[in-house]
Amino acid sequence: MIGRIHDAGTRPLTRAGSTFRLEFSLVNTKNAFVTASSFYQKGQYTRALETLNDLLNVDRSAKTYALLAKTLLKLGFKADAASAYELAGRQPPRRDDYLREALLLHSECGNDDQALAIGSLILPLAFKDPDLAFVLSRIFLTRQQKELLTGFKSVLVEGPEMRHRMMAATLLTDDLYEEGNKHIVATLFKTYPDNIIFRTLYLIFAREESDLAAVDKHMAPVLASLAQGRLDHVIPDNPFFHLHWCGDEALNKLAIHDTEPLPVDHAETRRKLPHAWGRKIRIGYLSSDFWPGHATMKLLQHVLELHDKERFEVTLFDHSNPLAQQEEQFDYEKLGTMVDIRDFSNQAAAEAIRARDIDILIDLKGHTKGSRAHILNHMPAPIQIAWLGFPGTTVNIDLDYIIGDPYVLPERSKEHFHEKFCRLPECYQPNDPLNRPKPQPTTRAAHGLPEDAFVFASFNGNRKITSQMIDVWCNILKRTRNSVLWLLCNGPKAEANLWARLEANGINRKRVVFTGRIGYQEHIDRQQLADLGLDTFPVNGHTTTSEQLWGGLPVLTMKGTNFASRVSESLLNAIGVPELVADDIKQYEDMAVELASQPERIAQLKETLVANRYIKPLFDSERFTHHLEAAFEMMVERAKQGLAPDHMDVPALPTRTEPFMTEDQNAAAIAAE
Repeated sequence: MIGRIHDAGTRPLTRAGSTFRLEFSLVNTKNAFVTASSFYQKGQYTRALETLNDLLNVDRSAKTYALLAKTLLKLGFKADAASAYELAGRQPPRRDDYLREALLLHSECGNDDQALAIGSLILPLAFKDPDLAFVLSRIFLTRQQKELLTGFKSVLVEGPEMRHRMMAATLLTDDLYEEGNKHIVATLFKTYPDNIIFRTLYLIFAREESDLAAVDKHMAPVLASLAQGRLDHVIPDNPFFHLHWCGDEALNKLAIHDTEPLPVDHAETRRKLPHAWGRKIRIGYLSSDFWPGHATMKLLQHVLELHDKERFEVTLFDHSNPLAQQEEQFDYEKLGTMVDIRDFSNQAAAEAIRARDIDILIDLKGHTKGSRAHILNHMPAPIQIAWLGFPGTTVNIDLDYIIGDPYVLPERSKEHFHEKFCRLPECYQPNDPLNRPKPQPTTRAAHGLPEDAFVFASFNGNRKITSQMIDVWCNILKRTRNSVLWLLCNGPKAEANLWARLEANGINRKRVVFTGRIGYQEHIDRQQLADLGLDTFPVNGHTTTSEQLWGGLPVLTMKGTNFASRVSESLLNAIGVPELVADDIKQYEDMAVELASQPERIAQLKETLVANRYIKPLFDSERFTHHLEAAFEMMVERAKQGLAPDHMDVPALPTRTEPFMTEDQNAAAIAAE
């Protein structure tokens, strides 16, 4: 279109099937412009266009192209108007106001390449102009160029239109600690207090900083809506953050955020695609967590190392943050073949997976930060599994199975999952006894703890701590003498907010010891200083609980109502201390009080945990891997027979009577790293 207008003196101007073929004559430039302007002002746009096309033969100034653009716009020729505005803006000296109009019109017409080209010229203007920021954000999002969106959020959130502010919400990153994100969410919710999406976002950020007063206040309409049987606050919720306030798995499956249902026959079509089965089972793991510092790797690493290479080929489809992988040296090849899919579209990633004839693809993320679970909706493998990352059903993702155990996935839960259950016999969570450091001696004094007090501890993330949990913990403190609560905080704001709730409950400041995040070895060391870990609901400690048990710290939990709230029960059974699972919140409180008065029982529980560390299933990676591989073989056998996925329970190996490793072996493995 630009060329068509630029050469208007020698070729026709065409749009929407109409052709304007003009004969040109020499005219007085000034008079011609005045004449064209007069026709335009009178609404005689066709005559104005005829005059301007004649004028362009001798005058290609910015004002002429600008008037041409306005005229074409009145006639409904937006694409040509965009090109005319662009020519007007590019005439020296450059006019950014005309280029702005060109960019917006190109965007309206779907000409994103042209809009982006202009955007590169007037980018500084976009950081002040919400309309430009909106267009460029839309284009960059469409092209998966999210790294180019920095700076647009702040102008969009102050924009005059709802579309600006909705785009600001779309541009929010996963970083719940970034001040820009916090400002946007607070501004959106303050401006639109009745907007369900903005309320949901505000509550996510409030929970992260334990702003329990704000959470209680702004959850009230949500709970009132639910009490009336309405789901308007559930359906748009992020499935992961939804779990932090709702322990009802009948509702959990309805939080679908921005996902879309798949066609009814989608999974069946995928399973019927031609596939070449080999002698070995080809396993693919999909994750952004393939780096040693991530909780997933602290659980999974030794299982990946232990896979039987005679029966299984292991490929890791990696979209991890490269900066995280560079934090420490690590030989990733010992885990399997690494395939980098960071820069692949979901479709391209699925094609790369299928090209490797992967038999079983395991998504380790689900609805968690950094997930690319939507790759599974592009039919990459005949068998597709959810495991480990997300404690619930992964909505609107094409999955055949979810791996769990009888505790986290009881019979009554089947109706709330679209995946079929694959239940391992003892615990769904792998735990690495070889690469995880053993607790080293430390002192209470080093961590600001009183020497003679009974120490209750919570190392769970602040978003898991609800008002109900704080109130119960306050009851426990009030009912126990000479006890303190050792509480992990992710920053000063969370500490201030938690203390406000504790103080409101009448707790003396001396009864609470706040602590922050520290190095992993130091964290493993310090846990043993506590007497009893206090679990959270409706989301338990997951890796946090198994770390405490590894360090010899008993953890008190209660029976849950969904996957996320049943994890600690599974872990406690797998380490041989099921007596630490209360039936309900009242018994949880009573048991904590009782245990605080029985130091000899606490000592016995700690001894049991140490004695069971190398013989019970929880930290037995070798046993776990055998069960996992048996599950894979059962799945493949069904698929080879043309059978649809079905619920399955993996039989347990004989109970161990001898330790699977010794303290010396653990120490030697750690030293060798």
